[in-house]
Amino acid sequence: MSATNGGQANAVSVSPPADDGQSPAIRASDRDRDAVLQRVQEAFAEGRLDDTEFDLRMRAALTARTHADLDRLQADLPAEGPRTAPAVSRRPGRFAIALKSSVRRSGRWRVPERYTAVVYKGSGWLDLRAAELSGPATTFVVVAYKSDVKMLVPPGVRVEMTGFGVTQGMDDDPGYRLPVDAPVISVRGVAYKGSVEITTRPPERPGLPR
Repeated sequence: MSATNGGQANAVSVSPPADDGQSPAIRASDRDRDAVLQRVQEAFAEGRLDDTEFDLRMRAALTARTHADLDRLQADLPAEGPRTAPAVSRRPGRFAIALKSSVRRSGRWRVPERYTAVVYKGSGWLDLRAAELSGPATTFVVVAYKSDVKMLVPPGVRVEMTGFGVTQGMDDDPGYRLPVDAPVISVRGVAYKGSVEITTRPPERPGLPR
């Protein structure tokens, strides 16, 4: 549009539409989710998050859709420092993370009083039948995202379960016959489109010589 003034044409400027200051939400990729999962896991190991907050953030990271969703989960965590070589320690490992792979522990292995396994689009196999427990009570935190995690425990161990997506497959539940001082394995499981199954099974016997 233009207006004339004394035969001279003066152009009328048109302002561009106002910017509302909001950029479109950027979708998160599997790699983005994996990075936040590892950061939350490290914060939990450093004692920055308690059990409840760890569970909530792990579930939220697994189902996050945008970068903003992921940023909120680590906004109150310090920036990740440079990685250094892990120190050699005789203490049993407390964590296992499988990203599109598997976690497998069996045979003779020492189990700490608290053990965390996170399986993302993979599988898990935790066999405790020949394992050495560090104390009378052992806690397992198991997160299974589109994964199936199976735990095998020997008879004589009391199993306590909390969470969702957790099942106990026992042909004969001996819990009511166990002594009050029987070892306790407490499983806190979170399964999203997957499962966490605990089964009691006697240890395998070596084959007899012929």
